[in-house]
Amino acid sequence: MFKLKTVPLLTGALLLTACGSSATDRATETTTSSATDSAPSSATTGATEVSGAEPRLALTYDGGILVLDAESGEVLDDAPLEGFTRLSPAGDDRHLFVSATGGFTALDLGTWTEAHGDHGHSWTAEPTLTDLTIAAEAPGHVVPHDGTTALFDDATGTITLLDPAELAEGTPETETTTTEEAHHGVAFRDERGNLVTTVGNEDSRDGIAVLTAAGNELARTDDCPGVHGEAFGGERAVFGCEDGVLVLDGTEITKVDAPDDYGRIGNQAGHAASPFVLGDYKVDADAELERPTRVSVIDTRDASLRLVDLPASYSFRSLGRTPDGDGLVLGTDGRLRVIDVADASVRDAVAVTEEWREPMDWQEPRPTLLVLGDTAYVTEPATDQLHVVDLADLSVTDTHDLPHTPNELNGVTG
Repeated sequence: MFKLKTVPLLTGALLLTACGSSATDRATETTTSSATDSAPSSATTGATEVSGAEPRLALTYDGGILVLDAESGEVLDDAPLEGFTRLSPAGDDRHLFVSATGGFTALDLGTWTEAHGDHGHSWTAEPTLTDLTIAAEAPGHVVPHDGTTALFDDATGTITLLDPAELAEGTPETETTTTEEAHHGVAFRDERGNLVTTVGNEDSRDGIAVLTAAGNELARTDDCPGVHGEAFGGERAVFGCEDGVLVLDGTEITKVDAPDDYGRIGNQAGHAASPFVLGDYKVDADAELERPTRVSVIDTRDASLRLVDLPASYSFRSLGRTPDGDGLVLGTDGRLRVIDVADASVRDAVAVTEEWREPMDWQEPRPTLLVLGDTAYVTEPATDQLHVVDLADLSVTDTHDLPHTPNELNGVTG
């Protein structure tokens, strides 16, 4: 079992840091924490109602974070921030979590829609890098799922759980779980209230565990060497291994073997309405940097895995999904390819960037793909540009010049 403990939520002007553990039987105590001085929602402080949802993007660069209007490309904010930073969806389609030195800091993109029965009201406000920081020594994966967002601290094995809907109101109530051994991990809370987390230590990772809210172990496997990343095919979760994947359906864990002895799938792209998960696929265990030319398609219904050959390599920031669930892969030849996941084949492609080569250092900029609704956004660091692709007819509809060289890219539909 896991030991649950209270970690006070830090508020105010705090430090920022950028991207665990085995499940054993022991006593568990569950606690939560909340602050009494929550800030008022920005929905009531200077917000403007607009005619419809207005998507916004955030891009990191060496020295800060840009916030852009996704349609016009206008820079709405330029927040200075030192060090390497990462961007992750917070789960409320308004905030992102910025992983930097010291923890996970909430970035309010200042665009959101409030549902009212059969319609919604859309609002915008000034984007803000807030003072709300969840402390972490080595902030890693952030996973929003089924109304709860889990933040994983790789250095301590601490998993912080919160309701992302509370972010707009100020300080959310948090619950923390500390794994027995720290590792580069990932976790989420499922629709049954169970905690799902990777298992490992600083030297190796080998599986996942499913635990009740009280910490009682319901399922576990150590048959997933190098476990990394997660994605959802509908309600089933997929975790990558160095020899295939794990498919989790409730408490049932199924291992799907790769066709090669070493067939690493470490990055995945899921879809809420599709049973298929798109993954990368690498076969050289000794490579300093492998540039793969195949992707994997996992069918979570029958736990099967198929490979798709591509005419160009790609990077871990190249995978995405179309609105109807097909796969997207941004190749080093500059073409964005549509993968028919049902047939495991390339269906179509469009030229977006010039040819590029993946850098040796994973933190260095490279073309990055983000999908929001029926639009794909692709950065091109070599030209300091952002390209806009209409996925309905697979055409490049706009290109925006950027004031800085982009690195990470994320955003919200508003």
